[in-house]
Amino acid sequence: MLFPTLNFGLFFLIVFALAWALVRWPQGRIAFLSAASYVFYGWWDWRYLFLLGGSTLFNYLAGHVIVRQETPRGAKLAVSLAVAVNLAVLAFFKYADFTSHAVNDTATVLGLPVRLGFLDMVVPVGISFFTFHGISYLVDLYCGTLRRPASLMHLVLYISFFPQLVAGPIVRASHFLPQIGERPNPDDIRATRAYLLIIGGLFKKVVVANYLATDLVDAVFMDPDRYGALDLLLATYGYAMQIYCDFSAYTDIAIGLAALLGFRFPQNFNQPYRSGSLQEFWRRWHISLSSWLRDYLYIPLGGNRGGLWAHCRNLMITMLLGGLWHGANWTFVIWGALHGGMLVAELLVNRLRAITLGEWEAPRLRGWQRVAAIVATFHFVCFTWIFFRAPTLDLAGRFLAGFGRWDVLPTAVTPLTLLLIIGTLASQFLPGDRLARVEDWVRRVPLPAMGAAVGLAVVLIQACAPEGVAPFIYFQF
Repeated sequence: MLFPTLNFGLFFLIVFALAWALVRWPQGRIAFLSAASYVFYGWWDWRYLFLLGGSTLFNYLAGHVIVRQETPRGAKLAVSLAVAVNLAVLAFFKYADFTSHAVNDTATVLGLPVRLGFLDMVVPVGISFFTFHGISYLVDLYCGTLRRPASLMHLVLYISFFPQLVAGPIVRASHFLPQIGERPNPDDIRATRAYLLIIGGLFKKVVVANYLATDLVDAVFMDPDRYGALDLLLATYGYAMQIYCDFSAYTDIAIGLAALLGFRFPQNFNQPYRSGSLQEFWRRWHISLSSWLRDYLYIPLGGNRGGLWAHCRNLMITMLLGGLWHGANWTFVIWGALHGGMLVAELLVNRLRAITLGEWEAPRLRGWQRVAAIVATFHFVCFTWIFFRAPTLDLAGRFLAGFGRWDVLPTAVTPLTLLLIIGTLASQFLPGDRLARVEDWVRRVPLPAMGAAVGLAVVLIQACAPEGVAPFIYFQF
């Protein structure tokens, strides 16, 4: 069930009405929202409901085992084993065939008679996200961020809550579980902001992302040999805008839907293409994932402790695993390695500056220096998106080779796609409080007029959209 569809619109209207009707009966409300979330997830394939339910039950039992340990060593062992089981299930579904290919290719190179079979499984939608939510619950419980294990009903809702189930944002257990125990107050709901997030998300996905995909990106990445360097460059920019609009649209809609149901989700994107360094980029892009990797992987590995070599190693491991998390393909490994390598390079440059100039913090760039840093960071990120988007290393190589064909006239770019690229990039430099400003203005509009405006905006967006509704890019992760 996709957000920008009539089916989901009807589904959410029913959920919204009944959830608020049950607000005086908290347990009934929790049970209803959990059941609705299972219906939402089962809409794709009901068989994977067993996987979702099994993951939840395992983490519920594991949480009790962790808190019952009498020694820190026992608790650490319990949480390590429980996290390992979660990752093993994720690895089985996402990486079994990738591992078989890697083993077979290595055996061929070494001349060994080893041939592993393939399972050809379809990766369950959202498995990475609900697995990370389960791990968040276990680790927060072990670290004491959660004071006690959640009830089974509360944990079911946390892991399955439909706005964030299949593509995030990754909401921490310590952030979400306390909200389940609160009785939502309709007067506290920032409905205007929620409507703006939902309408803005629909426009970014249904119009901007879909047009960029259908009119430019998909065709060029499918057969880059047919196009010249300018088409390839603009398709690269186009994909950078497409993936931003596509993914930020989903999380904006998810945040808005959750808000209308009385739950608060953290911000997940903050104008990432205005970043002046890769470190800043990861503070602005997919914030819930980057902070999750920092707190649950990078810091446990040692973070910036243990000297320069350990710091560089931990950055590389974190980004390599972050790349592999996105998919079982060498292209994602390279994408993660490039980001890790650049983060290491930035670290080494800052250390060198500290030694030679005595500046222990990166200087605040101003004027043309800031502009140059933004341009350089943006183009590095765009370069790495080529590996992220290309289905194979061979196609990525052919795409890059095409940048030598500057004598070929562009044929793929249209005025509309060029306008969408420029407009989306320009939006990255709007004031940071733009949403709050619009919210303050819209709140003055009478409620009936606001409702009519929301309905009209949805109709106009659907009228402007290309035919069909493409799945969100991050559903595959």
